[in-house]
Amino acid sequence: MHVNAKKTAVSGLLMALSVLLLVLSGVLDFSTLFFLAAAAFFVGIIIKEYGLGYGAAFFTGCTILGFLLAPQKLYCITYAMMGIYVLGVEALWQYLGKHPTWNHRKMIFTAGKFVIFNLMYLPALLLFPKLIFAGELSEKLILVFLLGGQAALFVYDKAYEYFLVQMWGQVREKLFK
Repeated sequence: MHVNAKKTAVSGLLMALSVLLLVLSGVLDFSTLFFLAAAAFFVGIIIKEYGLGYGAAFFTGCTILGFLLAPQKLYCITYAMMGIYVLGVEALWQYLGKHPTWNHRKMIFTAGKFVIFNLMYLPALLLFPKLIFAGELSEKLILVFLLGGQAALFVYDKAYEYFLVQMWGQVREKLFK
């Protein structure tokens, strides 16, 4: 049985950081979404470094540990949705990469991100609105949350791209010398 020690060490360290951020999201309420997003970004790092299957296993482990250790279990659901989004986007990226002759791949990728996000967000907003807002939701407020969610997707996606390319690129150079 072959075990890649570096792969195991890096993924273990990133899993520890991811779970720490999940726990901190429930302890320090002023930066909850920041911590949850940062924790989900580590899923993308593992996928980029070791592949989609390893990334899915990493995400599953982080989610289970998060549910076991985090004080706010509802934040784990938010983390899970962010992680599923990252998994879906990276799977779509890899799929489109295998079809270089397709026209309009960038447009397909952008539309795919929108679809992946809304497949999770719309059911949560319409079926479980208490996960998003504690008060009573009127039709106008649902519309505000619907549009606000799309804006949040744009910000999250840009932050994810920046983190993966710029920040991880710099850390990766030092880590994998």
